[in-house]
Amino acid sequence: MALKDIMAVSGQPGLFRFLSQGRNGIIVESLVDGKRSHISTSAKVSALSDISIFTNSGDKPLREVLELIKNKEGGKPTISHKAEGEELKKYFTQLLPDYDDQKVYVSDIKKVVAWYNLLQSKDMLDFKEEEPEEVNAAGGEEATDKQDTDINTGVKKEQLKVSEGKAKQPVAKKPTTPKAKATATKEPAAKSRIRQKKT
Repeated sequence: MALKDIMAVSGQPGLFRFLSQGRNGIIVESLVDGKRSHISTSAKVSALSDISIFTNSGDKPLREVLELIKNKEGGKPTISHKAEGEELKKYFTQLLPDYDDQKVYVSDIKKVVAWYNLLQSKDMLDFKEEEPEEVNAAGGEEATDKQDTDINTGVKKEQLKVSEGKAKQPVAKKPTTPKAKATATKEPAAKSRIRQKKT
């Protein structure tokens, strides 16, 4: 199971499996009750593959943290996210001793253990490491578009608009060249060259 296809949606409990891309958002399936729903582009959506845990030695990908829990528990359920805050912090310290307790709050720990227990209940603990996208020899935009369309169409549309704008710029400059040549034999040509230097 690739974590890039498992989403956390702000304001909604549980996790969601990415199904398809829509014009104004994405179609997902809840891992809690299996219901399908539409998530608009204005919603805050995070793929689990994009989430990391702050540590004193750098960021730790969530995938690696989930693997640590899996190995610690032998693939069985872990501590409940409803446990007391001090108990959760003690558990997380044993799991990840160098986690940054100034940046990682109890609410974050609750999310991590809740996500693990949900994935464990669905027999989805075989985490696949994300393979890097192949860069297109013609320009690398293809890999970028694939990544963006997994979550949000808005990003992709903006990138396409920018690339189209860049492609039109050389066309706008073409009419200036023949005008300069056409007036090259006339006396006012020197004035036109001065104008070009100023711009």
